[in-house]
Parts: sequence; structure tokens; C-alpha cells
Amino acid sequence: MPALTFSGISSALYGLRHPVINPTNRKCSTIPVFSLNNQYSRNFHLSWLGFFVAFLSWFAFSPLIPDVIKTDLKLTSAEVGNSNIISLCSTLIVRVISGPLVDRYGPRKVMAGLLIIGAIPSGLAGTVSTVNGLYIVRFFIGILGGTFVSCQAWNTVFFDKNVVGRANALGGGWGNAGGGFTFIIMIALFNQLLADGMSPHVAWRAAFAIVPVPILLSVATATLMFGTDHPAGKWSDRHNVVAAGPHVSDDQTSITDSKNAKSKFGDDIETGDEKNVQVTVTAVYMASELDTAVNNPLTLNMASKIIVNPLTWLPSLAYMTTFGYELAIDANLATVLYTLLKSPTFGQTKAGYVAGIYGLLNVFSRPLGGYFGDLIYTRFGVPGKKYLTIACGVTQGLLSLGLGLYIDNHSHPSLAVIIGIFVVLAIFNEVANGVNFSLVPHCNPNSNGFMSGIVGAMGNLGGIIFAIIFRFEPSPAGKAFWISGVIAVGVNLLLCVIRVPQF
Repeated sequence: MPALTFSGISSALYGLRHPVINPTNRKCSTIPVFSLNNQYSRNFHLSWLGFFVAFLSWFAFSPLIPDVIKTDLKLTSAEVGNSNIISLCSTLIVRVISGPLVDRYGPRKVMAGLLIIGAIPSGLAGTVSTVNGLYIVRFFIGILGGTFVSCQAWNTVFFDKNVVGRANALGGGWGNAGGGFTFIIMIALFNQLLADGMSPHVAWRAAFAIVPVPILLSVATATLMFGTDHPAGKWSDRHNVVAAGPHVSDDQTSITDSKNAKSKFGDDIETGDEKNVQVTVTAVYMASELDTAVNNPLTLNMASKIIVNPLTWLPSLAYMTTFGYELAIDANLATVLYTLLKSPTFGQTKAGYVAGIYGLLNVFSRPLGGYFGDLIYTRFGVPGKKYLTIACGVTQGLLSLGLGLYIDNHSHPSLAVIIGIFVVLAIFNEVANGVNFSLVPHCNPNSNGFMSGIVGAMGNLGGIIFAIIFRFEPSPAGKAFWISGVIAVGVNLLLCVIRVPQF
């Protein structure tokens, strides 16, 4: 497939503003993040924004449940842990279901549908008065976690293989940062409502109505109005876009102004900013199944082949140990810190703000993983992405092991030491997630939606596994950290034996 090679700062800056289109498949070879006047930019920003706002409801309980919600509903620590697990279970189910729906109907419609459906239980959160009501509401709010599948599949549809790692990692990273911002937003809003005279009983319920519901519905509307299904236009036209690309192996890259460029089909390569669009014509070519891959509706025969393919389980099991770990940490870290360090100067608010750091690091760490994945791909191909994913997962596991041993061996652990370890741990954890979804498009590329759904669901399965560990090792939680670390190291090392395609 033709691939664009940038030389110099000016070319890099150009790519941040203007799409460069591969006429073979109409995918974009740049990530024009500083633009909204073409479909590639709009779809990219809508993809991560949809995933981002899902966290405003999906993770809204986590910063408030250690104290105010637990007290108001008279919950035990076990019931708090159960509610975290139930939320992850529903997301697992929805991610498996949304994968085939993406392959059939396209990621844009699935994204909008999940946001609309998820807004309903979000609006009902304030009606909860019993632990069973909490379980039910958190289960249905967990539907919003399925937006991750749409986010990743949407970017894979629109971005070419030389930048698909960065596109997926930026989308996933900026979206995941919603988990960190949710801690800040919900705590700040709750405290402001208290300052305005509301009781804690009313304030946390009002916070759910004020933040998640209108934002979820607004982004769903924007997705339907301004997003597009596929570079070809309608999702039903996706099979018509792939042209027979030239198999070249020289080092020359020729660029033409797409204002007068015609595709194989005789129509203009349209992006909404034709004066600034460039089309790659010849470039260094690395044959890959991604060049002509098109999402196909799932059949029983196809599903069975994907399930028995070891390539399916390489990113899936790796993601189980990395994103699964992140989910469990996001759900439990505030409670762990509050339990370990509770004092007159360290309460729910500080615990929530500190725990929010973990999610906020996704702003740069997950995109960094995608960048490293694309970079290593140009020299080592898909095997490079595989071993980088595994290396980050193993390092994460070792750091979690170290954090757990530190907590177990100190009756009064230092907050500074804990923050220092979990910041470094979070960076490796989130870089691993970014590299992973630069690897996913190379695995079963004609069923990218189903594949993304499986990997995303396995991430949630990991979240459930690690959440159960924290559930049964609630205090002082050191053991939960080191058990999780051992699991991460062991599983990732086993994945070394799975072979991957060269490109």
C-alpha cells in the first residue's frame, strides 16, 4: 500500500491540519487534528469525544462512592465492590454485542445509539435508594463502556495503516482521559452543590442529572449530524471503495493536488477541504491485508474461524491484563487511598483528586503507545508491535508487584511514594493499551468490529478479574496489587509464542 513519508517539520505540521488520502482505499495517511473541515477530522474528534463523555456517567460513581454514596445508601465495602464488578460485567456483554453491530451498521450509528441508550439509566441514577437499585442502575450505565469499540473501529475505518496506531491510541487515550476528568468534575460539582446549601443526600443525585445526561444526548446528536460512516460515504457502499493499488518498492513519494485528482471511480476524492488535500500516488510499499480489508457482516462460520485463530487472543489476553488492570484501578484507587490514608487532612475529596491522576495520564501516555507502535512498525513490522505490547505489560506487572509489596511492608505508607510508583505504572499500563490497538487492526482485519469487540470485552473481563481480587483483598490492598502484578507478568510472557504476520 502506498504510504506517505514526511520529511521536515513543515510536512509534519501540514499533516496535523490537512488530510492526505491514499487513493487505493480512500483512507487518510495523516491525522489532521487541528481541523474540522473534512470528514476525517470530524470523525476522529467525534470518535474520542463519544468515548470521553461516556465516562461522565460510567465512572461517575467511583469518586463519590467511598464516602457519601456509601453512607447515604448504608453500603458495606463488599457491596461497593460488587457494584463495581456488576458495572464491568454489563460493559463486557455490550462490547461483545457491539462488535458485530459495528460490522453490520457502521461505528457511527452504534456510537450514537449507545450514548442515547446509556443516557436513560444515567438520568435514573438519582432515584437509587437501595443497594439493589444501585446494582441495576450501574449495570445499565455500564452499556456506555461499549462506546470504546465504536471509537476504535471508526478510526480504523478512516485511517491508513501508517497512522492507524496513532489514530486509535489518540482516540482511546483522549477518550479514556474522561475517566480522570470525571473524578474532578463530579467531586467539584458535588462540593459546589453542598456549598449552595444542598444536603449530601440530594447533592450527589443532582450531580448525575446536571452532568451526564445532557452531554451524552448532545454528543449523540452531533455524531448523527456531523459524522460519516465510511470514506466511501454510506456504510452500505464500503465494499465499493477498494481499488487495486500499485505494488511498488521504490523510495519515491509523489504527491498530487486532489483538487483535480480522480479516483478509480471517476469522482473527486472529497474531504471537505479539496484545495489542501493531497493524494499519495507512489511510496514505500509493505504488502498487508489491511490494504484491501473491508468490514464484513458476521456469520457463524466467520465467528468460529476468528475464535480459534491465535491472533485473536494475542491482543485480547494482553488487553485483559492492561486495560483490565486500569479499569480495576480507576474503580478502586480512590477507595484504597481513602482507606489507607484517611485522616483529618485526607478525605474523600483528596482521595478522588489523587486517584483521578491515573485516568488523566491517558491524555499523553496512550497516544504515546500508538506513536511507538506506528514507529516500530516501519522497521520491524507487526512483530515489533507485538513485542512492544508484551514488554509494556510485563513492566506494568512488575511495578504493580513492587507497589503491593511496598504497601504490605509499611504500616504507614507514604502518599508521595505511592503516587510516584503508580504514575510510572500508569504510563507503562496506558502505553501498552495504545500499542495494543495499533496491533488489533492487523488481526482479522475483515472483521475489525467483531475483533475490536472481543479485545474490548476481554479488557472488561480483566477488569472483573482484578476487581474481584480487590473485592476479596480490600485492606490494606497491598496483596491485591502484587497478585495483579503476578498475573500480568505471567500472561504477557505466555503470549510470546503466538506468531503474527510480518506486515
